Amino acid sequence: MRIFVNDEVREVDAGTLAVALDAMGFGGRKIATAVNGRFVAATARPGTKLADGDRIEVVAPMQGG
Repeated sequence: MRIFVNDEVREVDAGTLAVALDAMGFGGRKIATAVNGRFVAATARPGTKLADGDRIEVVAPMQGG
């Protein structure tokens, strides 16, 4: 299926957000996620189904001051 990750088109073979994140190399990292503009908590990712055309935002925390 075709999804958009941070506005870049990606082709993934994943039914859930958790599987898609693992396939894209984000598995196990501390990140914040949203699907179609709605925040998705880490605990909800395995149950968050994806559909063709979904827009996913992935944000990693930054250190510094």
